[in-house]
Amino acid sequence: MSGARAPRPVRAASGDHERARALVLAHGWNATAYQILNPGIALWFAAAGDAVVGYVRARRVRVVAGAPVCAADRLAGAAAEFERDAAAAGDRTCYFGAGARLEAVYAGAPSAALVLLGAQPAWRPAGWPPLVGAHASLRAQLNRARNKGVAVSEWSPARAHGDDALRRCLAHWLGTRGLPPLHFLVEPDTLGDLTDRRLFVAERGGGVVSFLVASPVPARGGWLVEQIVRGAGAPNGTNELLVDAAMRALAAAGAEYVTLGLAPLSSRAAPPPGDRAPAPLWLALTLGWVRAHGRRFYNFDGLDAFKAKFRPHWWEPIYAISREPRFSPGTLYAIAGAFSGGSPVALVTRALLRAARMEAARLGRGGRHSDRSASAGSTREARRAGT
Repeated sequence: MSGARAPRPVRAASGDHERARALVLAHGWNATAYQILNPGIALWFAAAGDAVVGYVRARRVRVVAGAPVCAADRLAGAAAEFERDAAAAGDRTCYFGAGARLEAVYAGAPSAALVLLGAQPAWRPAGWPPLVGAHASLRAQLNRARNKGVAVSEWSPARAHGDDALRRCLAHWLGTRGLPPLHFLVEPDTLGDLTDRRLFVAERGGGVVSFLVASPVPARGGWLVEQIVRGAGAPNGTNELLVDAAMRALAAAGAEYVTLGLAPLSSRAAPPPGDRAPAPLWLALTLGWVRAHGRRFYNFDGLDAFKAKFRPHWWEPIYAISREPRFSPGTLYAIAGAFSGGSPVALVTRALLRAARMEAARLGRGGRHSDRSASAGSTREARRAGT
């Protein structure tokens, strides 16, 4: 398989995009529902026009973004119709990031392999102020950012459109990541379509230092914090200040639900009692190795701890549901391909090269700093010696 960089994802045709958007705004219950409108995600519509599925096809697996978007009583029927369409094309189906509704559809089905991906924290926004009031360390973080001159305000899509400062902030953040930009449910280009999203921007000294993008979860009267981007010059506490501002604004607008999204491999939410058999041994070992040794590229524990520090009101289990008797290595590879936009092997290769360049740059800066320090030290010694 070629190691060439995958092309930039493109958006669905405008007609399909608007049809899908209407269904999402009417029925979007899964936290990832609005993300099916992100670039690079293919859209499938039920024959009746009352359901839409967003997916990426990789290695003859249709990796679905969450679950079908439709009325609750149509969920099983829409999923079955989509799977028939996939099978007719020679594809299997895997639902990635599915919540409790779709899990209930497949409970006990012998041809559905379920894997717990992690946990998703959730809040009732009206209960946010008392939560902050009882959380001294969180208040300290908020005050730290405020004392450094950080202020957060909400920007309209019109104000954000084409804003170079936001793009520079995003570019800086992407440059500090251990992995090259990913897509699918972690698409970085949320600024390209802010139509229904809400954007909160942190500024310091007149410049943009961070921003937060929230996407609607309409059927739950809520929002997904889809992206928090920390740029250069953002002091400690800036991300916390963004979350605080967003929570309060969403609460004031009557939101009933807010989530920061999936914390992969988190064990903070257990599946229902008597749910599924544990993951295959090969998968458990693989995920355990990734969590223990993949921190240079993706800090699972750090992300879990960051989300937990906001004291969620509850945690929701999030699943991958693959339509096969046992979860297979091929399905895992297909999921990785959906996120990488191409070959996962090529992604890892680029990540290793990226890490090497970043390490070389860091050592170079350290060497220059050491040279300057040595030079300054020699000058001080000379002065002390009277030369």
